[in-house]
Amino acid sequence: MIPSRLETPEVDLYYTIRGSGPILLILQGGAGDADGSEALANELSRDFTVLTYDRRGLSRSTPIRAERYEIATHADDAARLISALSAEPAFVFGCSLGALIGVELAARHPGAVRLLLAHEPGLYALLESAERDEALRGHKEVLEAFQREGVPAAMKLMFARSGTDINDPEAEVPYNVLTGSTADPKAMAQHFANLRHFLTYDVPAVTRYQPDVAAVTAARSKIIPAIGSATSPSVLPYRCTVALAGVLHRTPVEFPGGHTAYMLRPKGVAHRIRDLIRQEAC
Repeated sequence: MIPSRLETPEVDLYYTIRGSGPILLILQGGAGDADGSEALANELSRDFTVLTYDRRGLSRSTPIRAERYEIATHADDAARLISALSAEPAFVFGCSLGALIGVELAARHPGAVRLLLAHEPGLYALLESAERDEALRGHKEVLEAFQREGVPAAMKLMFARSGTDINDPEAEVPYNVLTGSTADPKAMAQHFANLRHFLTYDVPAVTRYQPDVAAVTAARSKIIPAIGSATSPSVLPYRCTVALAGVLHRTPVEFPGGHTAYMLRPKGVAHRIRDLIRQEAC
């Protein structure tokens, strides 16, 4: 793994690369930083040059000026990284918030994306009005829990609403991979700082996000909507993925596991990513 930084007038982005081959960018969900998908990145590095990074405000990436983050802000950062590292478009895998950023990246910077695997993006704007209102109420309750009781209460609610099951890892995956639990006080403090940042800035950005549906539709050949085999049709990530698939006129593909399978089932997810990229390349 090679760590580095991309310094721009707006933000200093910390990123890592590993492996060789075409670039594959991992856009993580939640408060995941460049190290949050290490097991998946290592699995994929046999076939790809895997790019991971800290979103602005997380861990080692620092915005130059304070601002209200939008999903487009993160998509622009991802496009900056891709263009700085390659003259060719990148394969992209995104989960949850990362998938939402990926959809905006493909719509806003189509030349940067060769293929996006969008795993359960929170595209609430594509839902029918009653479902959309339900999603926005849920986010409001999460943020109220955060303000009233702190990070653990908010994340407990968020896990429940996304159908996340921390008891479903592959045998080799540490049990604490999803919760971020560690004996290192400094690492634990950084994890909670990232969660606070996510809840303060990124969760509200998700509720504000309004995709350019025409631009998303124009990029349909670059976007594969993906859903977890263990994700229940009753939860919002499933319904959002189906809504995106309807806009794209594509059938969602299945990944092993649930909403956070990229952390809990890295071997299975890596295998599925390879298969889908090979199929699209044929």
